[in-house]
Amino acid sequence: MSLTILLRCLDYDETRQFYESALGFVVTNSSEGTLTVELNGGRLIFTCSDLWEGTPRLSGTLYFTVANVDVYFSTVRDRVSVAWPVQSTLYGSREFGVKDCNGYFLAFHEQA
Repeated sequence: MSLTILLRCLDYDETRQFYESALGFVVTNSSEGTLTVELNGGRLIFTCSDLWEGTPRLSGTLYFTVANVDVYFSTVRDRVSVAWPVQSTLYGSREFGVKDCNGYFLAFHEQA
């Protein structure tokens, strides 16, 4: 089963620039004025529409699996707001986190 998450953004151009240039995602315009960002099979869809009647909230972290977290971190660390640096966790993951241009937390990890 695959999962796609729909999130609100405030500015398509800023979101496109962040995901494309800073993180290296593939970014495409998608249906009904949405923006789709993809990396290694992980997909997010952004809309500027206020579907949630107010400020949307996300109280979690969105995880993306990458082949080599240390290499990926070295390519993006100077272009993003790092929430936490690369670390090995007690639950067996090697990961780092960033805060995107919309305030969402993203984590990138490699499977042990």
